[in-house]
Amino acid sequence: MDRHRKTRTAQVKTSSRVREGLPFPLGATWDGLGVNFALFSAHATKVELCLFDKAGRTELERIELPEYTDEIWHGYLPDAHPGLVYGYRVHGPYAPDAGHRFNPNKLLIDPYAKQLVGELRWSESLFGYTVGHPDADFSFDERDSAPYVPKSKVIDPAFTWGRDRPMQTPWDHTILYETHLRGFTMRHPAVPPALRGTCAGLMNAEVLDYLLQLGVSAIELLPVHAFVQDQHLLEKGMTNYWGYNTIGFFAPHPRYLASGKVQEFKEMVAHLHHAGLEVILDVVYNHTAEGNELGPTLSMRGIDNATYYRLIPGDRRYYINDSGTGNTLDLSHPCVLQMVTDSLRYWATEMHVDGFRFDLATILGRRPEGFDERHSFLVACRQDPVLRQTKLIAEPWDCGPGGYRVGGFPPGWAEWNDRFRDTVRAFWKGDENQLADIARRLTASGDLYNQRGRRPFASVNFITAHDGFTLNDLVSYNDKHNEANDENNQDGTDNNLSWNHGVEGPADDPQIRELRIRQMRNFLATLLLSQGTPMLVAGDEFARTQHGNNNAYCQDSEIGWVDWRLDEDARALQAFVRHLIRLRLRFPMLRRGRFLVGAFNEELGIKDVTWLNPSGTEMTIEQWEEEHNRCLGMLLDGRAQPTGIRRAGSDATLLLVVNAHYDLVNFHLPEVAQGRRWRRLIDTHKPTAAEERFAFGTEYGVTGRSLLLFELLRNNKRST
Repeated sequence: MDRHRKTRTAQVKTSSRVREGLPFPLGATWDGLGVNFALFSAHATKVELCLFDKAGRTELERIELPEYTDEIWHGYLPDAHPGLVYGYRVHGPYAPDAGHRFNPNKLLIDPYAKQLVGELRWSESLFGYTVGHPDADFSFDERDSAPYVPKSKVIDPAFTWGRDRPMQTPWDHTILYETHLRGFTMRHPAVPPALRGTCAGLMNAEVLDYLLQLGVSAIELLPVHAFVQDQHLLEKGMTNYWGYNTIGFFAPHPRYLASGKVQEFKEMVAHLHHAGLEVILDVVYNHTAEGNELGPTLSMRGIDNATYYRLIPGDRRYYINDSGTGNTLDLSHPCVLQMVTDSLRYWATEMHVDGFRFDLATILGRRPEGFDERHSFLVACRQDPVLRQTKLIAEPWDCGPGGYRVGGFPPGWAEWNDRFRDTVRAFWKGDENQLADIARRLTASGDLYNQRGRRPFASVNFITAHDGFTLNDLVSYNDKHNEANDENNQDGTDNNLSWNHGVEGPADDPQIRELRIRQMRNFLATLLLSQGTPMLVAGDEFARTQHGNNNAYCQDSEIGWVDWRLDEDARALQAFVRHLIRLRLRFPMLRRGRFLVGAFNEELGIKDVTWLNPSGTEMTIEQWEEEHNRCLGMLLDGRAQPTGIRRAGSDATLLLVVNAHYDLVNFHLPEVAQGRRWRRLIDTHKPTAAEERFAFGTEYGVTGRSLLLFELLRNNKRST
């Protein structure tokens, strides 16, 4: 039923100078002579373009788009230039039970806007219905929302990139570094205060030098698309710090631009590329900031709600909520799919971004009957000549039906591997029955990914992520401590697989402190010496803490920011991580392009990987099944299969030993053909000890809860 379609008369002038323009490209496009405006809406009856002053405060003019072609409303302003500030008012039926929520009293953000002016200010006028009305969202609100809504802005896309191009770091050389664009520099002493928390801050020379010296290859930024601050958080004096509440898929978040210009983001990318770093964006295409049926009307809801969102069949007033945030974008519609893929191509081609990590990616491949790798979105990414050359990383789960899809994405995709996270945490915590599973995780989780020609890089290994404990907190707290979030400590997961080692929080006991630091070294070494693609979280390399908060989504504060004040222990851990990364890059055997499966090579008489018990002999079935076994050796034979153009036998032979037992275990170093002795490269119990050589058969005392790495010195290789 179409109700309350009355529109408040605008006290602004109208214009007839608009020309018909073109239905493509979508958005506001300056061609040097004027600006073409094009907006998709299949069910609208009229679209008005509203022009504002430069500050976006005063509506100056309202222009009806004159043409409607293939469900695209369009018009051309011959005298318009970059810097023009605008929004839309879209007319059509207001019938929530039919899925339609048009209300031209509400100013709408262009979904294709390349820049936004101003931030959302919460007001009841933002809602298409009258808040508090007995008819709830069946009511109709006639107040103008324009004073409270961010405005869209026409940009000049020109930028002198010089020789810069999107990078293509090989997956086997990729080490991801996840961080928050704002939080990474908010406390960095080398960044001027006015630039902290911005793109300009991230391109600071000392910040770039730090990343370069650390040795990571790609910086993965939490959402930088324009997003909305939740009203309930602002009322508590907090913000949506992480930014998983997108309202503009083409525009950088305004707060991240110190200059107020989109070019600043491009300049940041150019500086990161010059330092040899790829840029990966965490993107949120599964939902928008408009929430459920009681949410505000900010953009797509008012443009064409029935098309943009997945609605419940038979009761289209309500939204399918696979995202857990109130709504779900409907990527099965070709124009919604086009918007998302246009956005990805824009960031890849115009912004030179190198890849994307997709939040709740299962949603993007879900049909009504369930997840389908032939969903139009996944097919589009695989066949698109631009997108298929970028790094595509899925968060392969959501809260919808059948939402856990780890290992289930198609070839060409990498995936966050939470099985790696959970197994490694449980193993080093000392849980029973972990040996078989830790072996799978050390070898890129072939049980999940070794199919259809997928490569080990498909497993993105991580111990921690932005969502959860930091590495320091993982070894310092048994329980979450999210009191600062003002949700009665009920937010955030309770399944942390953490261990405080005897004291909850900071400890003065030197033995506990030493064990915690060693455990952090164990975690970091396991991450960086395992097959697959490692992801390190900013600050974990020097034991950053969030004081037990495992859900800092609302903490734009010292809880969520990286603290660059490092003590001696932090600097030592940082140096250890640098050493680990150098070792990973030094030995191709640690980042093989093929899965290690333990297959016997008849011609060479060897296996690519052999699992050893502490006696230095191959593990038996009974030893794998012994629930109390916590010590394991992994022998990686460099004479095995070649990698790429590397000839057989050119890789180093390595021995990795892990001991999660609380006490010392004597491990017999095995004899290996064509070798002379072993050289110890890593012992997490003695991280600064010099490299040392050991004869075959040596009984090496592996300290409780420690990890070791040895390199085989071959007969034909000079000792160095």
